[in-house]
Amino acid sequence: MTTDVRVLRQADWDKWYENLIRAFGGVAESSEERELWNALTEYDRSLGVWDGESCVGTAGAFSFRVTVPGGASVPAAGITMVSVAATHRRRGVLTAMMRRQLDDIRAGSEPLAVLTASEPAIYGRFGYDIGTQQISAEIDTSRVGLSVPPGTDDVRLRYAVPRDVLDACEAVYARLVAERPGMLARQPGWQRLGVLDPEGERNGASPLQCVVAERDGEVVGYTRFRVKPDWGPSGHNGTVMMDDLEGLDPAVRAALWRFLFGIDLTSTLRTRGRPVDEAWQYLVSDIRRCQLRMKDSLHVRLVDVGAALEARTYQAPVDVVFEVEDAFCPWNEGRWRLTGDAKGASCVRTDDTPDLALSVRELAAVYLGGVSLASLAAGGRVRELRQGALAETSMAFTSVVAPWLPHGF
Repeated sequence: MTTDVRVLRQADWDKWYENLIRAFGGVAESSEERELWNALTEYDRSLGVWDGESCVGTAGAFSFRVTVPGGASVPAAGITMVSVAATHRRRGVLTAMMRRQLDDIRAGSEPLAVLTASEPAIYGRFGYDIGTQQISAEIDTSRVGLSVPPGTDDVRLRYAVPRDVLDACEAVYARLVAERPGMLARQPGWQRLGVLDPEGERNGASPLQCVVAERDGEVVGYTRFRVKPDWGPSGHNGTVMMDDLEGLDPAVRAALWRFLFGIDLTSTLRTRGRPVDEAWQYLVSDIRRCQLRMKDSLHVRLVDVGAALEARTYQAPVDVVFEVEDAFCPWNEGRWRLTGDAKGASCVRTDDTPDLALSVRELAAVYLGGVSLASLAAGGRVRELRQGALAETSMAFTSVVAPWLPHGF
């Protein structure tokens, strides 16, 4: 088999995208979704693998900026639309695309690559690891109460057409991006993702609804949701399906959660993809009846170890020498001295004796502060070579708030 990896041409997008859709089950998307992904595609960062006239592999990248501990917004390649035709599996197609992508990302001086995985087991061999988790919940609002902080009653809520208030909601989101590692600074066009509302994907629920929170006439928060009515022998049993909720302070967020808890003719609130440390969990009267589920979210890859570790800050002073393994990107292999604190960091090559030995995957897992180096060491994935180095470094890599990816790509 002879295949050709090449940059996507605009004229080939339909064939390329159809291969992607078929690899994910072959269910056609709405025309609005298809148009949006076409508009967002960065052709010069998208690859196709061709066997003659047939497209047998796809991979793309979006030019993102991701928040890292300390609040910096760091360039990152958002790996996306990865697929291999079932007829061409186990022939090196995926490896060829990953090789080309990481070489190109390095040439473009982006220190990070990130992705969301349809199957988490796929990407470890290319140096990725899980950097953020997310939780979903199914809350029995007929039996779970919600305490709220002072000031909640001062927040004004009103219904709004989702598209009509999109700019105001995006302004709220933009103010929050620097506060939590893992959040993406949305580039032009990406705001449309939050108001996509294909009728075929509602599954009996209402069209997308939006409520905005206001204080002194300014939009300070919002939630987007659908309502799925249901009636049984005992009466109403509807479900609120929350897509998004953002607010600038605790009272705003509490007002929006309280609203969702109290929608008439409903008894269940379903959320998905929320931060693992989100405050509503500490306001509810019975966490057991919230049925929390955790799932991996953002997978991280350090393309340039030195630049990536220098881009973030550290919760405690750190001075450590890493012995790094990275078979797929050998330019990262070897010893790196990281020195840093809450004000900044330096990470340079060194010949000094190593303190910790690990692979680039472990650095990826702990990079955003949501995973502990000590936990990885307990699983045998990190070796302590200098006594005390593990505890010191593990503390330095923590984040005050859990990292979170707010939306997929």
